[in-house]
Amino acid sequence: MKHEIIGNNLQMVKIDLQPGEGIFAEAGSMVNMTGSFTMESQLKGGIISGLKRAVTGESIFLTRFTAGDTAGFVSFAGTMPGKIFPVTVSPDKDFIASKESFLCCDDGVDLEIALTNKIRAGLFGGEGFILQRMTGQGTVFLHCCGDIIEMTLKPGEVVKVQTGLVVGFDHSVSYDIALVGGITTAIFGGEGLFVTTLTGPGKVVLQSMDIAKLAASIIPYLPKPEVVQVKAV
Repeated sequence: MKHEIIGNNLQMVKIDLQPGEGIFAEAGSMVNMTGSFTMESQLKGGIISGLKRAVTGESIFLTRFTAGDTAGFVSFAGTMPGKIFPVTVSPDKDFIASKESFLCCDDGVDLEIALTNKIRAGLFGGEGFILQRMTGQGTVFLHCCGDIIEMTLKPGEVVKVQTGLVVGFDHSVSYDIALVGGITTAIFGGEGLFVTTLTGPGKVVLQSMDIAKLAASIIPYLPKPEVVQVKAV
C-alpha cells in the first residue's frame, strides 16, 4: 500500500491499492476512487468492536474499500480544516488517539476503546473519558484541526497542553490534567482552569486548533434569523 497526502490545510490522503487489497475508513470520508473498487459497510472486529465504537460516539460500521481485478486508488478527507498524518502500529506499539481523529486504516489494524485512568482527566482533559486505541499491525491515518505538532518525550519528561489540543500519543505516555496556576491566573489568564499533562517516554501529536473553540468563534458572525411578526386581522 502506497499513499500520498495532498494539499496544505484542507488535506486528503490518496491510497494506492493492489488487486484484492482493502482499507477501512470512517463512514462518509471517501472523496473519490477508481471505478473498479467496491465498498461495503462492515463490523470490523465483530459486533463487540462495533459496540465499542458506538460508545466512543462513532459509527458502529466502517466502510471497507477493496481493489478489484486491477490496481487503483481511493482518497479520503477529514471533516475539518487541518492536517492528515500516518501512524504505524505494531504488536508492541499501540497508539491512543482522540475519538474524532480516526480517518482510515489497514486491514491489520484493530480499533479498541481506551478509558482514561483518572476521573479528573476524563472530566477536565478536553478529550473525555473514552479515547481510541489502535492495535495490531499496520498504518492508521488520523486527521487534526489546524497544524500538527509532533514531539518525542524522554522518560519522565512532561509537556503541558491546552485542553482539547491532544490528538494522540504512544501507549507508553501517561495522560493526566493539572491546575493551570493560581486562582487569579485561572480566572483572568484565558486558558481555563486546567491543562492536559503528558509524561514520557513516547511520541505525542498535538493540533494547533480546537474545533470547539473554532466553532464558538464563528457563531457571533452567523446571520441571525429574522423574527416575522404576524399582525392580527
